[in-house]
Amino acid sequence: MLSRLSRVGTTVPRLLSNNVVRHVSQSKSTGTTIPTTMTELHHGPVQSEHGEVSPYVKNPDYHGFSTDPVIDEWNMKVAFFFGISVVLVIGGTFLHYVPDIGMREWARREAERLIEQREKEGLPLISENYYDTDKIILPTTEQEV
Repeated sequence: MLSRLSRVGTTVPRLLSNNVVRHVSQSKSTGTTIPTTMTELHHGPVQSEHGEVSPYVKNPDYHGFSTDPVIDEWNMKVAFFFGISVVLVIGGTFLHYVPDIGMREWARREAERLIEQREKEGLPLISENYYDTDKIILPTTEQEV
């Protein structure tokens, strides 16, 4: 798959260049001695002298990072290294080994520990009074009215 993609990447600059294109028939001959024919020449779009030159004309292997071919290739390699190696590999590893998000695992372990402790002591798992009734301050009848 990647080898096919690399071949496509080199044809795009050639398609955008202003070279004369010749089309040669590749069909099988029918037994006669007629040579393969060339169709008429098609000229690419005429480029004016005062306009900008496409980066693909200057550098057929243009990757879009710089107009200098050496810097362009270097920046492409660095961008793909950091994009693939650092982001996907190190980022995936980081997300895999992140500590317990939302403390869900801790809450389950703590609940299991409390259940075992209450079963050993012979207490109910949940008491009738969730809060200690001695610590609850209720309003007096005078304050309610």
